[in-house]
Amino acid sequence: MTSLMSLVTLSLIILPLLTHAISSCDGPCTTLDDCDGQLICINGKCNDDPDLGTHECSGGGSSPDPDPTNCPPSTSNPSCQGQSNPLHCSPPVTSSTQAHLTLNDFSEGGDGGDPSECDEKYHENTELVVALSTGWFDHRSRCGKMIRITANNGRSTTAKVVDECDSVNGCDKEHAFQPPCRNNIVDASAAVWDALGLDQALVSAAFFVYTLMRLRSSVPPQAALTAKAAVS
Repeated sequence: MTSLMSLVTLSLIILPLLTHAISSCDGPCTTLDDCDGQLICINGKCNDDPDLGTHECSGGGSSPDPDPTNCPPSTSNPSCQGQSNPLHCSPPVTSSTQAHLTLNDFSEGGDGGDPSECDEKYHENTELVVALSTGWFDHRSRCGKMIRITANNGRSTTAKVVDECDSVNGCDKEHAFQPPCRNNIVDASAAVWDALGLDQALVSAAFFVYTLMRLRSSVPPQAALTAKAAVS
């Protein structure tokens, strides 16, 4: 699903895994949950997080920057209103990963076109649900996980991940003829915005919020993410 975008900015941070990790330094990985401690998955291997400044892996140097060419190419390379949309990869989740909070209508006939990918259902605007950009959606591995968001006004809420905000494909019926989603989007229902006390009328205005966000699974969780950002 895609939607109108606001300029609310989040910053994600990955916390130590709550269950036994799969890989240590230079071990194979495919998702954010595969690496031990504060290591992150870069180019298919677990390595130090350069933003955290850790040096747990041999060599003592910082991890290489992820190669954006490793992203899967768009099969349709859609162009909306004359503007081409190349492949879009979500940034790795680190202490400084930026995300944009957007407002989306998950109901039938709303912003998203087809039903939500996780459960093949539409959702009312009164439901606390979100969609994540393609990279963070991670091949449906985030489906059903709960996100807890706390705004700088002290109000907080939880929301379930029910859909992908497609960062590769768009401009078709399935995506309500909207262009591909940006690669760093947390797309939230009106109920989420209301619960946080955020003004939907400011969806296109420039403003920022401090936000705490944790990803929790409906089953025993494998990892937690927190988010925060500076207010301008």
